Amino acid sequence: MFVDKKTFKNDFKKKLMTLYAEDIDTSSKLHQYLALGSLIKEYASQGWMNTNNQYSRQARKQIYYFSMEFLIGRLLGSNILNLGIYDICKEGLYELNISLDELEELENDAGLGNGGLGRLAACFLDSMASLGIPGHGCGIRYGYGLFEQKIVNGYQVEIPDNWLRDGNVWEVRREDKAVIVKFGGEVTMNEKDGRLYFEHKNYEPVLAVPYDTPIIGYKNNTVNTMRLWSAETIDKDFDLDSFSKGQYSKAVEHKYSIESISQVLYPDDTRIDGKILRLKQQYFFVCAGLKSIVRSYKKTGRPMREIYKYVQVHINDTHPSVAIAEFMRILMDEELLSWDDAWSITTRVMAYTNHTILAEALEKWPIELFKKLLPRIFMIVSEINERFCKEVYEKYNDLEKVHKMAIVSDGFINMAYLAIVGSHSVNGVAKLHTEILKTRELHNFFEFYPKKFNNKTNGITHRRWLIKSNPNLASLITNTIGDKWIYSPERLIDLLKFAKDESFKEKLHDIKQKNKLKFTEMIQRKYNISVDPNSIFDVQVKRLHAYKRQLLNVFNILNLYYKLKENPNLNIVPRTFFFGAKAAPGYYLAKRTIKLINTVADIINNDSSVNEKLKVLFLENYSVSLAEKIIPCADVSEQISTTTKEASGTGNMKFMMNGAITIATLDGANVEIHEKVGDDNIVIFGMKKDEVIEYEKNKNYRAVDFYNSDARLKRIVDGLINGSLGVPKSEFEDIYKYLLANNDEFFVLKDFSDYVEAQDKINSLYSDKSKWLEMSAINIAHSGDFSSDNTIKNYAKEIWHIGPVNIRLKKN
Repeated sequence: MFVDKKTFKNDFKKKLMTLYAEDIDTSSKLHQYLALGSLIKEYASQGWMNTNNQYSRQARKQIYYFSMEFLIGRLLGSNILNLGIYDICKEGLYELNISLDELEELENDAGLGNGGLGRLAACFLDSMASLGIPGHGCGIRYGYGLFEQKIVNGYQVEIPDNWLRDGNVWEVRREDKAVIVKFGGEVTMNEKDGRLYFEHKNYEPVLAVPYDTPIIGYKNNTVNTMRLWSAETIDKDFDLDSFSKGQYSKAVEHKYSIESISQVLYPDDTRIDGKILRLKQQYFFVCAGLKSIVRSYKKTGRPMREIYKYVQVHINDTHPSVAIAEFMRILMDEELLSWDDAWSITTRVMAYTNHTILAEALEKWPIELFKKLLPRIFMIVSEINERFCKEVYEKYNDLEKVHKMAIVSDGFINMAYLAIVGSHSVNGVAKLHTEILKTRELHNFFEFYPKKFNNKTNGITHRRWLIKSNPNLASLITNTIGDKWIYSPERLIDLLKFAKDESFKEKLHDIKQKNKLKFTEMIQRKYNISVDPNSIFDVQVKRLHAYKRQLLNVFNILNLYYKLKENPNLNIVPRTFFFGAKAAPGYYLAKRTIKLINTVADIINNDSSVNEKLKVLFLENYSVSLAEKIIPCADVSEQISTTTKEASGTGNMKFMMNGAITIATLDGANVEIHEKVGDDNIVIFGMKKDEVIEYEKNKNYRAVDFYNSDARLKRIVDGLINGSLGVPKSEFEDIYKYLLANNDEFFVLKDFSDYVEAQDKINSLYSDKSKWLEMSAINIAHSGDFSSDNTIKNYAKEIWHIGPVNIRLKKN
């Protein structure tokens, strides 16, 4: 779009007056932010309407990306950037004595996700819009995010993440497009004219109301849609009769029960009511999303048998896999297609991405719970299972294999198996991950459906994670190699010819130092901790889980601390270790790990004999907006998960794109980063894939052997329970038992010595400034291969079979 600075300033002042009857001098910062957001959405609305109209008029196939999470972060800055008016807005506001940076800080991070799954989904939406791919998101409009994390006396404390407290300026409520979702009840079956008819009775109806958010492509007039569903009551907000009798809690009980479906991301499922709520959430948005898609398609007048030509549903991990059975229900019960026709259409419409190797994340539902909550869906899943098992038996004549591959078995419904059987494509998210799926975790299915399986390595949007988050670096790149990389990120490879250029490297260093200095100032304000911007910024920010091995990082820090205590003159580059992570509320070991990190930080940061060389900081309430601040100033990227356990990772790509050097195991997409940059530009350590598999297969790993054979390790592990960390001896007893009594599931003790050596190598490399900057430049140059634009191009070509649509501006 085009708007000049004068027009923008006038439009902004009018918006303030229209919304709040205020001018620049009398308005609050919050009102200024809300007015600006409203104006930017208005600027995007013409493109939004044009995009929808052209998709419809040209009968273009459209992608619907179903995901439990869309971790979109803040939208103000990225929306202005993608509209191509960032400088105009920044300068125009400055002339009105308003800081765009300050207004961006007022926006709450959208509480729509937790980790890499949601961040990937957000990157994919951005890339689809920026490439002109007709692709939209479908999920849940959570009233509260996962939680807001507070650190109190070193412990994680969860408080509600009320991200909607100031409203959401970007969304549009579409009450006219609401649909009914049915839970519970009974299903009756009747036969008429040789056909079975199913009627759902005595169900609990829930109104699903969509809220649409524009997803703005980068300077290309395309505006796609993220549709999020909110659960509401149909006919009454509360029981007036109960209220009149003074039974006030009962009066609103039904309303709260319904609204709870879309209230909180990932409710605790350690109890049965939490499990029920999670299953309700999954069916709720899947049912609503598919009904909306079918209703929209039917308006075209095309036959339902051809819907696969115009609609593609992509299932992001197992959470939305109930979509396969729900789509079958719609086609058979509502559109009156036969089973065979419905199945043929469903399998062509559905595609599935697997995001995990961990068995615990391959979702299963107890049959009785599923059957009671979704009676008709259970009937369909059972029929899918019966027909599939028959196919398996006919091919192998092996009942044991049938049992292993059954969707319904041993009292549970395996949702990953349902997703595989009901989709035409099954992809992993990194080469190693896909290989493991084929050869181990899903080997039986790969043998049965060899043509379904494929790899699509994850990616990140360089618009947010470089252009927006690190504008000075983006400008340096453009001034060095031109701006073609912005539209073709693989052209970042042109930086390779400057990797040895001392002038370029010095500019690269200056940008990193300015980013670090800015971040240390923020740290000083928030935590009252002084951090040396000339120290190595060593960063591990990601979800807290045992396989990601924050423990390994902490153990190295303790080892370094003990070495400094014994030899204060130890020749090391000053190091600041940053952590950021949320532990799931019910994940006790992860929460204890956070306490351990903070305990170690308190010891080191208050020890004047070492704290000029060593600092540790746990960043509270890690989020997308915080990531945008820490990643551009990181020197070292910690990607130290146990090999074979991380599906891909995307944080590794973000750090790489911003010039950090990766210390990593050969796990997930680290393998592909290593292939690109070579041995000299990444620091690899730890067990290889075959070693891990061998240990797990033979069950011959003995953690206690590594504990006893390494005096450094023994001192650190014993410190968990002997009181030397200045806390009660019982404080970290569970971590101690996890490592020794429970045999160290993720091989922390095995990889410790190798990791310490790798960290020593980091120290040595950083001491050679010219070499370090060369490594940094090489990493940036190769990072374009990990842009989500490339990933989406591969999805579009090889799975969705769709091309871009050129959206033309409508002339007034």
